[in-house]
Amino acid sequence: MIPVTELRYFADTQPAYRILKPWWDVFTDYISIVMLMIAVFGGTLQVTQDKMICLPCKWVTKDSCNDSFRGWVAPSPEPTYANTTLLPTPDTGPTGIKYDLDRHQYNYVDAVCYENRLHWFAKYFPYLVLLHTLIFLACSNFWFKFPRTSSKLEHFVSILLKCFDSPWTTRALSETVVEESDPKPAFSKMNGSMDKKSSTVSEDVEATVPMLQRTKSRIEQGIVDRSETGVLDKKEGEQAKALFEKVKKFRTHVEEGDIVYRLYMRQTIIKVIKFILIICYTIYYVHNIKFDVDCTVDIESLTGYRTYRCAHPLATLFKILASFYISLVIFYGLICMYTLWWMLRRSLKKYSFESIREESSYSDIPDVKNDFAFMLHLIDQYDPLYSKRFAVFLSEVSENKLRQLNLNNEWTLDKLRQRLTKNAQDKLELHLFMLSGIPDTVFDLVELEVLKLELIPDVTIPPSIAQLTGLKELWLYHTAAKIEAPALAFLRENLRALHIKFTDIKEIPLWIYSLKTLEELHLTDNLSAENNRYIVIDGLRELKRLKVLRLKSNLSKLPQVVTDVGVHLQKLSINNEGTKLIVLNSLKKMVNLTELELIRCDLERIPHSIFSLHNLQEIDLKDNNLKTIEEIISFQHLHRLTCLKLWYNHIAYIPIQIGNLTNLERLYLNRNKIEKIPTQLFYCH
Repeated sequence: MIPVTELRYFADTQPAYRILKPWWDVFTDYISIVMLMIAVFGGTLQVTQDKMICLPCKWVTKDSCNDSFRGWVAPSPEPTYANTTLLPTPDTGPTGIKYDLDRHQYNYVDAVCYENRLHWFAKYFPYLVLLHTLIFLACSNFWFKFPRTSSKLEHFVSILLKCFDSPWTTRALSETVVEESDPKPAFSKMNGSMDKKSSTVSEDVEATVPMLQRTKSRIEQGIVDRSETGVLDKKEGEQAKALFEKVKKFRTHVEEGDIVYRLYMRQTIIKVIKFILIICYTIYYVHNIKFDVDCTVDIESLTGYRTYRCAHPLATLFKILASFYISLVIFYGLICMYTLWWMLRRSLKKYSFESIREESSYSDIPDVKNDFAFMLHLIDQYDPLYSKRFAVFLSEVSENKLRQLNLNNEWTLDKLRQRLTKNAQDKLELHLFMLSGIPDTVFDLVELEVLKLELIPDVTIPPSIAQLTGLKELWLYHTAAKIEAPALAFLRENLRALHIKFTDIKEIPLWIYSLKTLEELHLTDNLSAENNRYIVIDGLRELKRLKVLRLKSNLSKLPQVVTDVGVHLQKLSINNEGTKLIVLNSLKKMVNLTELELIRCDLERIPHSIFSLHNLQEIDLKDNNLKTIEEIISFQHLHRLTCLKLWYNHIAYIPIQIGNLTNLERLYLNRNKIEKIPTQLFYCH
């Protein structure tokens, strides 16, 4: 017999797979175990007990044993009846009928009659039950063994259990509970931010409605207090971070196909078909399990008799087992049909976290599809709590919170103070490079004046930046920064200089155009006119107090928005990276310019529009393609010009009119091709 431990293997292929088995699969597995026990029990009885017991029949009617002569005690000499032939029989006495057969002949008769006259259903009933049960078990567990599905299921269960037990899951869900149980403080905080925002964000290009949503979600989510950051140690934080990466990769891989869903559907259909087949033939043949069996075999030459009456000792028990087996199969089939109905009536290749989004603060949890969705539906049949805890690792908000927590643990206040330096302007600056975000401890450096953020993806500037009362300059190098409304209100009143370096013009955050007190703006990288990309910088018109504008790009002409904002500019610097800048007539409108830099613009002559800017004090035409500067005589109309930089060009000679620039104090002519210096140069007092 098969031990019970072996039987349990079929019910739980592996302990981890138990959570992927819905209640109906658990029921069918245990029904299969009971059917397996029926087969083992019936087979054991059939092997250990006599299969059939046969006796010769003395009175035969039409090849069947006639029971109408049971009252005889002694035979008559040679009785004959109509249509009846009586075989010669031994003498009988008061003790019963006597046969002249030995034990071996009886055994032979039993074996021949069992083999040739017992119906096949009664003969093989235990083995049929065993065969069908094994097929049922194979169908139920095939998806756990098929290589293309088992690997996905194993990986999913492994990740799911780690996510369920992760300390980060407990922390994230507990924050939601705290927020729901204490709504008043959140409401009062939100009102405060709303009041501040209503007076300061109305003119923001990007942060009006979206900013409201971001502020609201952040307040409702609850910003983690630094005193609580010790809840997760560094090791647990790294493990949670690795789980986020595993979930991302697994989701990408599993959502590509639906093989798990299709295989489960097919094995369910096979089980339903199998159920219908078993019920049909079992009910039809079960009446063939009989206790009395007439056996007519041609062995008269061996035993002296041709017809025998046999008894099948297990027939009564087999009938009971068959009835019980049929009831189990019907129950099994009904469950399979319910499973098929469940799969057909619902869209199992789509899974929505709508209820979890409503209950928790993680409203960005995405819906999933294909095999990923199907496995989550199966998990819900086991325990919906698994999906709820797993959803935490699908949320970008949750990932950002974890990233921030790990960042705060790594970048302590003492470590940040060691990174503080003095720049060329003797300002205290902090440069953060290739981090996952801004550590909260940065905002404890109240003495900070310049903050540089470089290659920091998806950074959000929080309201706590208002603690940096001395902050006047911000650098965003390849950092697409978002901002919350209170932080924007602070920067609008305090920020004076902003440096932005980007690869795509879309990386320029639109909220910068609401910085009404900004005086200095530096934009570095591609600002070409392809595909109307100037639209993104049209917001420059809103910067009414802008005094310094630096553009390092590859412009073919000066954008109109630069001309419009140039009315109140005092300094304009364009570094065109060697691209020819051909249209410069609009410079005439920048009447308030005191400094003009046209660097690497591939200029061959000095633009005439410069001579109309009477307030110019400094001109820098570095690294162009100037070969002659005959127009230098026109500089005498710029009475305030004190500095002229014509270095790094191809100038061969200096015109004698240079002496007319009487107010010139600094002249840069190095890195040219000048061979002779005119004496008129020395008339520049």
